[in-house]
Amino acid sequence: MGLWWVTVQPPARRMGWLPLLLLLIWFSGAPGQRSPLNDFQVLRGTELQHLLHSVGPGPWQEDVANAEECAGLCGPLLDCRAFHYNLSSHGCQLLPWTQHSPHTRLQRSGRCDLFQKKNYVRTCIVDNGVEYRGTVAITVGGLPCQRWSHRFPNDHKFTPTLRNGLEENFCRNPDRDPGGPWCYTTDPAVRFQSCGIKSCREAACLWCNGEDYRGSVDSTESGRECQRWDLQHPHPHPFEPGKFLDKNLDDNYCRNPDGSERPWCYTTDPQMEREFCDLPRCGSEAQPSQEATTLNCFRGKGEGYRGTVNTTAAGVPCQRWDAQLPHQHRFAPEKYVCKFKHTSAPHTPLEENFCRNPDGDSHGPWCYTTDPGTPFDYCALRRCDDDQQPSILETAHQVLFDKCGKRVTRVDPLHSKLRVVGGQPGNSPWTVSLRNRQGQHFCGGSLVKEQWVLTARQCFSSCHMSLVGYEVWLGTLFQDPQPGEPDLQHIPMAKMVCGPSGSQLVLLKLERPVILNQRVALICLPPERYVVPPGTRCEIAGWGETKGTGDDTVLNIALLSVISNQECNVKHRGRVRESEMCTAGLLAPVGACEGDYGGPLACFTHDCWVLQGIIIPNRVCARPRWPAIFMRVSVFVDWIHKVMRLG
Repeated sequence: MGLWWVTVQPPARRMGWLPLLLLLIWFSGAPGQRSPLNDFQVLRGTELQHLLHSVGPGPWQEDVANAEECAGLCGPLLDCRAFHYNLSSHGCQLLPWTQHSPHTRLQRSGRCDLFQKKNYVRTCIVDNGVEYRGTVAITVGGLPCQRWSHRFPNDHKFTPTLRNGLEENFCRNPDRDPGGPWCYTTDPAVRFQSCGIKSCREAACLWCNGEDYRGSVDSTESGRECQRWDLQHPHPHPFEPGKFLDKNLDDNYCRNPDGSERPWCYTTDPQMEREFCDLPRCGSEAQPSQEATTLNCFRGKGEGYRGTVNTTAAGVPCQRWDAQLPHQHRFAPEKYVCKFKHTSAPHTPLEENFCRNPDGDSHGPWCYTTDPGTPFDYCALRRCDDDQQPSILETAHQVLFDKCGKRVTRVDPLHSKLRVVGGQPGNSPWTVSLRNRQGQHFCGGSLVKEQWVLTARQCFSSCHMSLVGYEVWLGTLFQDPQPGEPDLQHIPMAKMVCGPSGSQLVLLKLERPVILNQRVALICLPPERYVVPPGTRCEIAGWGETKGTGDDTVLNIALLSVISNQECNVKHRGRVRESEMCTAGLLAPVGACEGDYGGPLACFTHDCWVLQGIIIPNRVCARPRWPAIFMRVSVFVDWIHKVMRLG
């Protein structure tokens, strides 16, 4: 995000104390009045750092009454996007950036909370998105947006200002188009196009009575604005967020902390204490249709599927939902009893060991398996509307990140000479070395969470092999580091989880979390089904075979350029699937080889390095003029998040 560098002056210095006093009275949050905090999302115990400015954005104002007063100061200012509130000193610091601005990072704090304006950090839109200030910059058709300050290739009348928010090339709605945010495109043949950003109402749906709803709708079915859960006005209530940590009582979003019929909230109207929210249901409100119970297919995400398929795509029988062996889980059938409209009896969708989708997984119905080594897998079902499903290769979505994919640059790959095979020593702090019982390197991997590494299935003989003696080494550039190397970490592998059928992926859980530093960092995961645009420059990293082109003793990095699957399939004769991606073949041999498998194909997007591909064996190491094939991580990112969430 482009940053307007400002020193945010407190309104008192700009306007004098009388207007400030009137402003505070207006935003005082007294009973019957809207709280200015309603415009902010809070991250408790968090600070926002700007990496390029050692001096803060402005002085702390001490002794403000509360966070509401601070919100009242920040809210009207166009150059204030967030603020820190110090709980102990009652200090307030206004910020001209958010977590999605370039060169910023979130860090835990014992002294303050971070409040950010919703319009800048929310990934969905309210109404037609006129106030949207997010960072999506690709249209629904996958076309990059033209910068608003440019008049080529498409001329237009809009002039960027602080008020209209026409920053960079981000999707906006300056003319109140009913279709929501849009942009001029960089394609001369397509003047403008919608960005397809979902409304907050459509972005998340209800399962059963919505106790698990975590969307960001903040108004009731009659249109009243919700009261914040962390405030006691205009309506006192018992649901303090700190006492109900498992209910996710975030800001003023609709929730269901008391097991009501559906999500609700206290309202900002003194005459209406609480009211239900108007939210869409996942699947059918009625009992499942005949089609849903008899066909071996599903529609959408399959949340309404009620068929009797009970094996995974790999042929493994499903575990019963009412059993906790061999895998313990939270999806107990008694928690998912829905009393649907038009029926007289409650109904639980989690019957016997049938494939279901209680968490809205984008891959469709799944189940816990009877295989102790495979916690869950997707089922042998197809989409009923497969012929109507758009290819994932037809769209691309913008990427939003906070504290992953950052590194201290020691070697600039974008300006280095291309000589992994054909690589050169470099810095890839998320690339890890997998070590066998003898301490020998045998594969690469990517650090995607402090206790999780993503690698390739080909690195292991079996999903059930013993991991005793196997370790992950991090924080070194050398294949055989010296024992006293200061940043070296070696952590035993605790568990292996093989990916869905056809994914060729494995997640490794480590015995303990790694320590993040300049040599050890997390790489970002892409959004679900994200497609890397052709021409994007990416890099591979590994300690594998160099075929005499480089130094085998150090981590080598090589640059490769992404090509479309269509172009790739010209060479590979149609064998490349949508779950795979390709990089262009070069005249010189540059690519991955033995020992590199499982390592990352990392692409630089929005100031972050993103794990877009996983190195898998190709027919020939770094074959000249021949496109290399990688597993496309975005197709399986739902699975990755679910494995890490379930532990």
